[in-house]
Amino acid sequence: MRPKEVVKGIYNVGVIDWNIRDFHGYSTERGSTYNAFLVMDEKIVLIDTVKKPFAESLLDNISKIVDPQRIDCVISNHAEPDHSGGLPDVMARIGMDKPVYCSKLGEKNLRRHYGDGFNYQPVPDKGEMTIGKRTFTFLETRMLHWPDSMFTYDKTDRILFSSDAFGQHYAGQEMFDDEVEPVILFHQAKKYYANILQLYSDRIAKLIETVAGLKIAIDMICPDHGVIFRKDPGRIIEAYKTWSERKPLKKAVVIYDTMWNSTVKMAEAILCGISDEGVQVAPYSLRSVHRSDVMTEVMNAKAVLIGSPTLNNTIYPTVADFLTYMKGLRPVNKIGAAFGSYGWSGEAVKVIGGSLEEMGIELIDQGLKVQYVPDKENLKSCYEWGRKIGAAVAASCE
Repeated sequence: MRPKEVVKGIYNVGVIDWNIRDFHGYSTERGSTYNAFLVMDEKIVLIDTVKKPFAESLLDNISKIVDPQRIDCVISNHAEPDHSGGLPDVMARIGMDKPVYCSKLGEKNLRRHYGDGFNYQPVPDKGEMTIGKRTFTFLETRMLHWPDSMFTYDKTDRILFSSDAFGQHYAGQEMFDDEVEPVILFHQAKKYYANILQLYSDRIAKLIETVAGLKIAIDMICPDHGVIFRKDPGRIIEAYKTWSERKPLKKAVVIYDTMWNSTVKMAEAILCGISDEGVQVAPYSLRSVHRSDVMTEVMNAKAVLIGSPTLNNTIYPTVADFLTYMKGLRPVNKIGAAFGSYGWSGEAVKVIGGSLEEMGIELIDQGLKVQYVPDKENLKSCYEWGRKIGAAVAASCE
């Protein structure tokens, strides 16, 4: 990606990672970007860097606009290595004595990553810095999604440099929201929220209230991943507000794996029963759908049904993987149940039920088991069980 002008005097000098397909357990089928922003004013400022393997590309992009040695300071909104990994290379080029502005916890985390060789300058929450015609305000956003996270707000251009918030893992030459199909863009934004920020929803809700209370005008949002929101930044803010409330839709997800197709037959019958109660429902095979895509659909579902055959007196490995992943993201306001087939012991349903209860998911009942291959009567029972679940979803979402 060549540098592109965001507004007059501000450039995106970040890089595109076309080939990344996994981001700590989250599938990035569309790749990603590591955005960094060069602000040309009386002082020249670089906001964030990039992942270490792309540091030279970042410096090359900067060089197309200005000699990197003319940069006066760096603002580090977030110490995670995909945004700070290039910092040592950048500082080596521009001068190790130049200030690195960060939050107070940012200083602590950056020192742990890169040592004491930089001129760290921690800034207070709502502190300000003038660089010429522009004034920046720093807003602490702890645990969005690291303790050190902060926003930088350009009061002059009314731009919010939002670090990881409002981002998407989306690689493309398109730099702005109005250049990408809205359905694609907001699906990727929802997936990002569901898999990275969901467990911090209470903090996000409070942050949105705080920013609203500050009455700051936001004409543009520049996240560190994906495209920049310039057409309607309020739309992504409103989406975050909705997602942070975690109010489920009249929706169920049926998540499963199967050994000899008995559990999938159960899943299909259950799904039909749920659907016949007027509830939106879809099946997700953990053998073919990535855990992060499943989690994106779980986020706004009311009912979560998990199915597994019993293997070695416990659940199938893919099901165990998903339950561990979901537990870490702490979904709320959900009901759930377990189902599955078995040969002789049948522990899977109990194990899944226990995991769901540990997550605070209210169990509809003790689950549904079928021995070996489901016959017509078994499948009828699965269908009726699905209708029971559908009715529970419909009742809870009235």
